[in-house]
Amino acid sequence: MTESIDILEDAFTRIRDTVRRATGGLGPDQLGHRVGLEANTIAWLVWHLTRVQDDHVSELAGTEQVWESGGWRERFGLPFAPDATGYGQTAAEVTQVAGPGVTADALIGYHEAVYTATVGFLRSLDGSAAAAELERVVDESWTPPVTMAVRLVSVISDDLQHAGQAAFVRGLLPAED
Repeated sequence: MTESIDILEDAFTRIRDTVRRATGGLGPDQLGHRVGLEANTIAWLVWHLTRVQDDHVSELAGTEQVWESGGWRERFGLPFAPDATGYGQTAAEVTQVAGPGVTADALIGYHEAVYTATVGFLRSLDGSAAAAELERVVDESWTPPVTMAVRLVSVISDDLQHAGQAAFVRGLLPAED
């Protein structure tokens, strides 16, 4: 089962690396750049993918979200409910992922903290009990019921899509003068 855990860890590492490349060194205008009137910004995409990973993995691990335990909610200072992850937000709400607390360093720092918690959780599954844990049903509201493995793959899929979108938007940024 170590191989499964190694593959999951590798996928989350690739997300982390893409987040760093897409976000590192950007200023507020670049983080908030929109390629269309209702398009997502780099800041929102990275915040959202990190919030989803934090929310889902902390639930699987039975731990408090890093958003709260690490003081990230206060640092970001966003006008959303504490449990907001960005799911279903409007274009106007996307614009609100901005301000003095929303910097490239903060986005990367929060993501790094969630990545560290994620990898710590995955490594705690390593060993003979890992297979049983990955097959444990964590959500019976779906047909078929969702196992821990399926939930983790879902998070990876969502995160990779959003990280790729952030990288794409970065590639479209106007050249700095």
